[in-house]
Formats: sequence, structure tokens, C-alpha cells
Amino acid sequence: MKRNFTRFEFFVPVLCAACLALGVALCLAKPVYLIPVAAIILAAAAAAAVCAAHTRRLVRHILYGEKSAEGGSFAALGMPVLILSGDVIIWYNEAFRNEILGGDEACLEAIRKRVPAFDRTLTSEPTGQNLENGGRRYTVYGSAAEGESDLYIAYFVDNTALKRQAGEYIATRPSVMLIAVDTYDEILKELKESERARIAGEIDLALEQFIGATSGFLRRTGTSRYLAVVEERHMQEIVKNRFSILDTVRAIGQEDITVTLSIGVGRLGDTFRECEEMAVQALDMALGRGGDQAAVKSKNGFEFYGGVSRSVEKRSKVKSRIIATALHDLIVQSDDVIIMGHKMSDLDSVGSAVGVWRICQMCHKPACIVVDEKRTLSEKLLAQFKDADHEGCLRTPDEMENQVSPRTLVIIVDTHMARMVESETIYKRAKNVVVIDHHRKCVGHIDNAVIFYHETSASSASELVTELIQYMPSDKETRLTAVEAQALLAGITLDTRNFALHTGVRTFEAAAYLRRMGAQTQAVKKLFNSSLESYAYRAQLVTDAELYMGCAVVVADELPEHMDVVIPQAANDLLTIDGVEASFVAVNTGSQISISARSMGDLNVQVVMETLGGGGHLTMAGAQLRGVTVDEARKRLFDAITQYRETQHATRGAKENR
Repeated sequence: MKRNFTRFEFFVPVLCAACLALGVALCLAKPVYLIPVAAIILAAAAAAAVCAAHTRRLVRHILYGEKSAEGGSFAALGMPVLILSGDVIIWYNEAFRNEILGGDEACLEAIRKRVPAFDRTLTSEPTGQNLENGGRRYTVYGSAAEGESDLYIAYFVDNTALKRQAGEYIATRPSVMLIAVDTYDEILKELKESERARIAGEIDLALEQFIGATSGFLRRTGTSRYLAVVEERHMQEIVKNRFSILDTVRAIGQEDITVTLSIGVGRLGDTFRECEEMAVQALDMALGRGGDQAAVKSKNGFEFYGGVSRSVEKRSKVKSRIIATALHDLIVQSDDVIIMGHKMSDLDSVGSAVGVWRICQMCHKPACIVVDEKRTLSEKLLAQFKDADHEGCLRTPDEMENQVSPRTLVIIVDTHMARMVESETIYKRAKNVVVIDHHRKCVGHIDNAVIFYHETSASSASELVTELIQYMPSDKETRLTAVEAQALLAGITLDTRNFALHTGVRTFEAAAYLRRMGAQTQAVKKLFNSSLESYAYRAQLVTDAELYMGCAVVVADELPEHMDVVIPQAANDLLTIDGVEASFVAVNTGSQISISARSMGDLNVQVVMETLGGGGHLTMAGAQLRGVTVDEARKRLFDAITQYRETQHATRGAKENR
């Protein structure tokens, strides 16, 4: 039996009222019909009353059956129960009237008028719908009445106490925070004892006040390391304020003293140990991204805050010597070596690969460089390498994919992302992998490397390889040649933009060594020369640029064949325009949208590119978008810039409010 009782009881009175109005009108027109009309109206009213009584008895029968209220009917339930016809309330028990309605009546009213958040679809789910009413919390479960498709029964389960306890449990979950002073060994250690003690004391005080504002605790675990544990409720505030301690500590330094922190947070783990392990990974990620930032690791992945400062140059070469010794031993123990950089290899990728190839010759081990010569930005450098009788050392990815043995060593340069290597197949088949890179660490980095030589303070991968070469055993036959020295110098020149950005003492020391080994600066300069056609297209890209939030942005829908090199060149040229803090050049190369980003350091292009799935450095980054149109890529790029600027503005506002 399927009836819509609400409609029945609603429309019968309406029809009676309509009949009454028509009868009155008829009697006024012809009084002779007064008695018949009155009789008809009385009969209709009696029939309506009988039908309404019958309907109520029928509803009562559906609700209670043959049982009494004391026998377990809906009316006797202690929890609120509601019955709907469509979205209209047709019945509820005393518990619903008292708890949900506050003693009022709501029969034949729409459910959303009384319980606005009620959602019939959600209540039908196995997990129900969570609602809050009158300061109480309920989980509402509902289902259609058996045999009555229009009738819907909902049960309001009061679990206020349980949810409060669950909320308190989550709010008190521990978050482990590992804190490291980035610049302690490089700067503070060289100060006078009194000055170092003063700065260290200010750092201690700042951290104590920072953690003291919470219910957590802080412990020093080393000369420049701290451990803190805070509750999740306070961690939410810390994240909301974007780790204000980073700005506080940065303000401690002077003009010639930079004090920064790296923070790793393990959050929402099942155990203390899991939180501590996540904190270790997060701190490693923060340090790998250049420091002066906080990395938060949870089961949902990483989040990053800060990262506005340049990496502090590591002046000590002890690590280089240790890595060189370990790399030498690993090469000697291998049967052969495969060297590769990133896709769309540039001068730094190929130059550092050439340098590693020379290291393998010094260790007297066969080696080859894997590079896709059809997709490279270093045609001239590869041509010079071939002219030096090294053509047989270059291999395509397809040629070497089946040549990887268990004793093959794969050395990856100028990238630490598995998805960006020249051949993922070679990387996945290798049992021994070495990574040499200078880019800030990104999520999804290679995590199974035997040696992971990662220095964000270095200008380029070529600089790192140049330092390693100097610690390798060599003789007249295996020493670095002029062509190889020029390849390494070209890589350094590219990533420093002719030694204008991201250079340190060690950068110039590496360049001086390469110059002594025969590198000719004029020959390196020729590697950067371009054809008239590419120069004209680069100029066209610069002409088409538009300014947006202090950035010069170009989005082009096509790229002539073999013109990939003009994308980063155009990005560099745009930085010479007054008022431009960063430049973004996005061009459709056919298979993807390639984006090259550059800045002078005031805007962190790495953070912007990370939102698009790319990465890089504070001043040099890039991304590749696949499966999107030019218009979609344009929108995503502008959204990423907007998001960065809004975050930057919010951080500055929070700092000013403090």
C-alpha cells in the first residue's frame, strides 16, 4: 500500500475550502440553492473528517502495528525518531519533540525548516550524517519504510560525549618537532665565544617562548639541535601562523650574520615512534630544500612553510672528500658505469655527466653517458665531445636499457627525481644508484641511492663534480682534458647566469681549477650562441610577455622544431626588465607544455613550480604539464602565481601583526 498521507491530509481541507467558496458564490447568485449547497458542504466535511480519521489510524497502524507503545514501538524509543513523507514531517516521537524541537510541534512542516542541515542522501549512507543541534551532536541514520517508498524513517543517535572525547583525543595527539640551526657550523662557529654565546642564548630564548606558548616541551639534543613535542591543537595554530619562529630567529642575525632554522615535524602518527620517524624525514627534506623552512610530514604527505632565504654556502670541503672516496670505491667495485642526467638535458646536466665520465676513466672502469640527442639543449657541447674522439661514449636510452646488470652502477646527475631522469627503465633496473645534485629537494625524490650527494648551496651539479674530480687519483693519461673542463665550466656558467647569481667562494674556486685544466672562456661563450632564427623567436616571446603581480609571463601555443633552448633564454631575458621580480615562459612543445621560471631571489620560483608538479631552485625552476591545453596551462600558471603571492602577503601580514 503506497499512499502519500501528507498530500492527502493537505489537499482534502483545501478542496473543502474551495467547495465552500464556490457554494457561497452560488448562493449569492441564486439564493434558491442555499439549502442544497449547505447539505452538500456538510456531507463533504463529514466525509473529510472520516477520511482523515482513517488516515491517522492507518499511519498509527504502520508505526505501531499490533503492538502497544510499551511494547517497543517507535514512540517508546529513547532516541529521537522522525518519519517523513518526501521532505515533510508527518510524525515524530516524544524524544524528537523534546530534544530536537525543544517542545514545539512541527507536524506537516518541511524538515529543513526545523533541521536545516538534514540531508536525506547522507543519512542513507552506512556512516550516517553528523549533525549538531542545540549544542548536542548526533549521527543520523535513515531508510525508507518497508513497502512505503515515500515514507522515510530517521533515527537521531546522540553521541555528544563520544565525539567530544574523540575530538579531545585528536587535539592531544603528539606532534614531534626536530629543529636545527642551519648556520651554526658555517657562521656561528667562527664568532667570538661571547658573541656566539649571545646569539645562541637568543635562539634558546626564542625557541623557549615559542614552545612555552603551548602545552609542549623543548629539549636541546646537541649544539645546534632541538627536540620539541607539542599537542595537535597547538600544532594547528603553529601551522596557521606559518611557523612564525622562522621569522623570529631570522631577525636575530646581523648584517654579516645569518641565523636560520630548519624544522621537521612528524604529525598525526599512530605512535610516538612513527611521529619521530616522520619528523626525521621532514627535517631531511627541509635541509635538502636549502633550510630556513619547516617541513611537515603526515600520512597525507609533505607541507612546506618558509624557504625565503638563499642557501648558506658550505665552506668546508670535508664532505666532498668523503663523498669522493666513497664514490671511488663504489666505481672500482662495479663492472661498468652508466651516467645520465635529466630529460631535455642542458649544459649543466651534460657537463656534469662528462665530468663523472672522466672520474670513471680515472678509476679505470668502462662508462657511458646516456642522453637523448633528439631531445637536448646541449647539441653544441655534445658535438664537441664527439669531435674529441668520445663519440662511442654516448648512448641513447634505448641502447642501454637492456645492458643493466646486477653489478652495473648508475650515476644520476643534476636531478634527484626519478620521474625526470633520462631513462626511468635504466634507473629501475639498477641495483646500485648514485645521485649528485644541487636542486632543492622535492617530494618523490630518489630514496634508494647508495650515495646521495645533495648540496643546495652549490651553484650547479658541474661544481659538485669538479670538486670530486680533484680528490680522485689521476695521472697524465687520465687527467681532465680541456674539452671536459670546458663542459664543466659551461654547466657552471649556465646555472649561475655568467656568475651573476647563486655563486660562492667554492664556485669561483671550481672555475679557477677548470681554467687551469685548459678550459677556454671564449669557447664556453660560443656554446651559448644561437642562430638568427632562434634569436628572433626568443625576441618574439619577450615581446609577447605580460606583467602580472610583479612577474613577466609568456604563454605561447606553439614552438618551432629544435627551438626548446629559447624557452629558458627568454625567461632569462625577461629578468632584465625593470620591475620584474620573476619570469615564467610556458610554451607548447607538442607533447607537453614546458615552463621555465627564473627570478632574482625575491620570489621563490621553486615553490611556484612545485604546485605545478615541477621543482628546481629558488632562482631557477621549471615544470612540464601533460594532457592540458594551452589555455588550461595558462590558468594553472596564473593561479599558482596568485596562490604564492597571497601566501606571501599573509605571511607578511602575520609578521607585521606580531
